[in-house]
Amino acid sequence: MRTTIRIEDELLERLKEQAARENTSLTKLVNRTLLAGMQRSRAPRRRLPQYREQTYSMGAARFDLDQALTLAAGMEDEEVVRKLALRM
Repeated sequence: MRTTIRIEDELLERLKEQAARENTSLTKLVNRTLLAGMQRSRAPRRRLPQYREQTYSMGAARFDLDQALTLAAGMEDEEVVRKLALRM
């Protein structure tokens, strides 16, 4: 079956060079390469071991974590006031 596909110029050159080295047609090489790629994608993949991060205790919180954003905003406001006071 005939079809049209777009192949990047550099890849096409590499395919043509390989076809010439193997003394085969570009069509046969492209068909063989596509088939090999499809078969490889169907092959069962090796399962990687699950990654585990080691954890460390940081101790008890020294302030109410439910109010962390309020605390951070207050600290930021204090810093802005401090910097403004230095300008005067």
